[in-house]
Amino acid sequence: MAAKNNLIKTADIQVTAREIDFVTRFERNWEHLREILGIMRPIKKQPGAILKSKYAEGSLADGNVGEGEEIPYSKFTVKEKEYAEMTIEKYAKAVSIESIKDHGYENAVQMTDDEFLFQLTTMVTGRFYDYLNTGTLTATETTFQMALAMAKGLVENKFKMMHRTATGVVGFVNILDVYEYIGAADITIQNQFGFQYIKDFMGFNTIFLLSEGEIQRGRIIATPVENIVLYYVDPNESDFVRAGLVYTVSGETNLIGFHTQGDYKHAVSEAFAIMGLTLFAEYIDAISVVDMTDDTTLGTLTVTSAAGTKTGDTKVTVSPGLETGHMYKYKVAAGSAPEVKFGQSVKTWTPWDGKSDITATTGQYITVVECDNTYKALKSGNDDVTAKS
Repeated sequence: MAAKNNLIKTADIQVTAREIDFVTRFERNWEHLREILGIMRPIKKQPGAILKSKYAEGSLADGNVGEGEEIPYSKFTVKEKEYAEMTIEKYAKAVSIESIKDHGYENAVQMTDDEFLFQLTTMVTGRFYDYLNTGTLTATETTFQMALAMAKGLVENKFKMMHRTATGVVGFVNILDVYEYIGAADITIQNQFGFQYIKDFMGFNTIFLLSEGEIQRGRIIATPVENIVLYYVDPNESDFVRAGLVYTVSGETNLIGFHTQGDYKHAVSEAFAIMGLTLFAEYIDAISVVDMTDDTTLGTLTVTSAAGTKTGDTKVTVSPGLETGHMYKYKVAAGSAPEVKFGQSVKTWTPWDGKSDITATTGQYITVVECDNTYKALKSGNDDVTAKS
């Protein structure tokens, strides 16, 4: 007598178990990563939602105010910059029946599932690392220890200025820099789910050890724990379900959908994954990027002064252009241009946006400095002032 309709057979159980195992392991990995980072629960977004990074922009007004004169306001605004659109991404792999026959199920299917899961995870983290490298809170130091300290201090100070509390700071460094620094020191490096990290190291909650392709040597990146957010699109709420494409999901937060099936026409075992997952730092100017250098030679700027638009103003041009995360400061002096040394603090100099005319007198000297966020001089140049008469 033939088996009854809708009987759940061994093959069905194996396929379902494989799908559940895949999505469970994927979400477990992300759960552990969130615990390592210390970030909060993932935030669900709808497909098409635009993620925007935030940053503050503005400049200090001239602080040279005479006795009894009105003190001008310095204007700062928080702006948004579009980073990415939340979308559902689709992936697939297939294993031939010949591979299963030659290598066995565990090698042909299970090991490729493991690699599939690993590649999906590292794709998300890889995008995050690329984004972290664009942080605008920059500085330059000469030692690993000082670079670590400044990276942490910069983001904590930034959050204080934003009236936000940083309960912890996460760092990202090149693994070779860490080993070079610690030498034979006895520290515990943990390795879970493809992530290598150190807990409670030099004031950081966690320091992730990355490869050369993820962060360059001589660079330390840091950001407050509260600045990191995990956004996701629920695969079960996408239009794929409405179209009859049902994927196995797991847990309260459905970060990924997974489906397996046999393609009898080609005798292959197919696997399909869909997800919309973005690891994101909300405030790009609360990401510090500190580079180490043993070159303490002051860079050269070509500064040119020409008559400005209004009487008593000069139009200043500078080349090469300003590097990301750096800022301009200038000083006007009579007699001679002030001497500038590499690493010198120019905090008290006047800020300049790189385009506005500057009030000065013909015959004076104007010196422009490109500095990092700690006001350390990196490049400098000067010219005789030519103002509109």
